[in-house]
Amino acid sequence: MLKKHFLLVMLVPVLCFSQVGGGEYTFNPDNIPCISKEDKAQIKIELQKNIKSLIQQGKLPQQKKSTLAPPSFIWPVKAKDNSEFTDVWAISNYVDHNSNFPDKVEDYNCDKRTYDTSSGYNHQGTDMYTWPFTWYQFENNIAEVVAAAAGTIILKHDGEFDMSCSFNNNRWNSIYIEHSDGSIAWYGHLKKGSLTSKNKGDTVSEGEFLGIVGSSGNSTGPHLHFEVYDSNENLVDPFKGECSSNTSLWKEQPNYYEPHINAIFTHSVAPNPNSSCPEIEVPNIVEEFLPNSKIFTASYYKDQLKGTTASYRLIRPNGSVFTRWSFDFDDTFTSSFWYWEWTNLADLGTWTFESNYQGQTVRKKFKIVSVLGVENHELTKINIAPNPFENILKLKGFDLDKDNFKMDIFNNLGQKVVEKNTFYDELDLQFLTKGMYFLKLTDKTNSSYKTFTILKK
Repeated sequence: MLKKHFLLVMLVPVLCFSQVGGGEYTFNPDNIPCISKEDKAQIKIELQKNIKSLIQQGKLPQQKKSTLAPPSFIWPVKAKDNSEFTDVWAISNYVDHNSNFPDKVEDYNCDKRTYDTSSGYNHQGTDMYTWPFTWYQFENNIAEVVAAAAGTIILKHDGEFDMSCSFNNNRWNSIYIEHSDGSIAWYGHLKKGSLTSKNKGDTVSEGEFLGIVGSSGNSTGPHLHFEVYDSNENLVDPFKGECSSNTSLWKEQPNYYEPHINAIFTHSVAPNPNSSCPEIEVPNIVEEFLPNSKIFTASYYKDQLKGTTASYRLIRPNGSVFTRWSFDFDDTFTSSFWYWEWTNLADLGTWTFESNYQGQTVRKKFKIVSVLGVENHELTKINIAPNPFENILKLKGFDLDKDNFKMDIFNNLGQKVVEKNTFYDELDLQFLTKGMYFLKLTDKTNSSYKTFTILKK
C-alpha cells in the first residue's frame, strides 16, 4: 500500500491570504521490491534467447561489441506535448551499491536514497515516479517514457494489469533495448496498451516514444524503473559518483537533488494529491472564478531543499502587482506541495499567479469572470468514492438540478452498459464485470459534460 504524509499548517493571516497548507508526498515508503528474483531470472533467459534469434535474422550484429563506446542517455521520462505540467517526475530511489542487507544501503552519492529488503533484494535501478497527481497523470497519459538512447528492441511485454499498489508477483509491462555496444536498458512498470507499436527487432531512435508511465508488476504507484546492463550482463549505474562509476552515462547528469517547480495550478477547492492507491485524484484545476470566490493557488515541487525560499506574486489584469510573499522551507522533501487560499480577488480579467524557486519562474494564468459556465465550475466539484469500487459507486459534490442531467457508463470497447436519464448520488453496479469503465455526466442540452474513469474490483 502506498503511504503518504499530509502536513497542514495554519498561519495567522498574512498579506491577503487566509490559509497555507500542504506538505510532503512520499513514494513507496514501505520499500516494495520492483521485481522478484524469479521474474528477473526469467527475463534474462528471454533476452538471451531473443538476442540469439535476432543475430540469426541479421537484425543484430554477431561480433563482440563491448569495445564500442557506451551509450550516452537522455532522460527517459517527459511530459507529453502541451501538458499543463512543467515537469512530471521525481526520483525516489537510485541503485543500491551495498550488496549487504537489510538496511545497509549506499547510492551512487554514498548516501541512502535507495533501499534493500530482509529477503536480500537490493534495488538495482532508478525509480522515477510521477508527481504531482500521479494517478491523474496515469489516466490522462501525461508522463511519457522515451528511449534514453538509440537501439534495437530485443524484448517487449504488454497486457498486464497496470494499477498495482503492492508486491503481487505480477509481471510488468516493459521494453528492453540493446544499444550499439551491447548494453541493454530495461524500462519497467509501463501502462497496459500504451507501448509503442514497434516490435522485437525494430530499431528506435533517441527520444522516441516507448509508452506511458504505469504501475504494472510489483509496484505501489505509477513510476518508471530504469535499469541498465553492459554487454557482459553486469549491472551498470548510469550515475557518476563516489560510490559508483567514474563515468556518467547521462548526456546531462541531474544533480543529486535538483530543486524544480513541477507545476503551479489554481484550484476551486484545497488540493490534496495524496489519494489512496489506485484512486484517481480529482485535482479540481480551474481557470475561471467568480469575483471574491474561493481560489486556491498551489505550487508543486521536486526536491524541495531545507533552508531555501520560494517567492510568489499575484498580478492583476492591468499588470500591477496585487501582492507578493515568500515561503521558507524547513525540510528537504523529494516532492512537496503548498497552497494558499484567497477570497478577495475581484478585478475582472486575466490574472497571473507567479512562482519563483531556485532560479526557475513559472506563471499560471486564470480569469475572474462575471458569469461562470457550468462545466468549468459545478461539474469540477464532483468526487467519486470509492474508486476502485466493489459494487456501489458514490458521487459527491453535485449541486445542480438532478433532472437536468443524465448518466452513461461505457466499457473499454465504447459500448454503453449503463444509461440513466437523471442524476443519482449512488449507482449499484454489482452486475458489471471487473475492469475499467468510463462514466459520463451530461446535461440534457449536451452543452456541458464531465467524464470519469472508474475501476470495478
